Amino acid sequence: MSDYSSLPDETSKRFVAVLNKKVEIGRLFNALGHMSAGLVNQVGDVEKLCFLQYQDKDEGIHPSISHYPFIVLKADNSNKIRTIRNELLERKIPFTDFTDTMIIGSSEQQVMATLDKKEQDLEYFGICMFGETEHLKEITGKFSLFK
Repeated sequence: MSDYSSLPDETSKRFVAVLNKKVEIGRLFNALGHMSAGLVNQVGDVEKLCFLQYQDKDEGIHPSISHYPFIVLKADNSNKIRTIRNELLERKIPFTDFTDTMIIGSSEQQVMATLDKKEQDLEYFGICMFGETEHLKEITGKFSLFK
């Protein structure tokens, strides 16, 4: 794309991830990767995500970089993430989350472990969402940047 004037306002939408600061950083990176990939599936219409292809001076391609910002915030604990999740469900905003049951064994074992645990007993590592900036700020405005 060479006509960037047709792009939507880049501040109108955003990706936001909220990560549990009590979880070890390597596990958080893993969770963020899984959630980000899954969020593309949740949104469904890839055009909404507005991915751009960057090209360097040597004509090397750097594909599929989102036009919209991706903000990473931190939560003090799992319950804070649970509250966000409930708000996203209520507002029907697309999201993915990642819990403690998703780190053990095979995918089948993870699915079964999740099935065997009540939602209130799940330990949330993080949650990732995409939507209108103003709506997501209403939900995540009290969280600080993950540093």
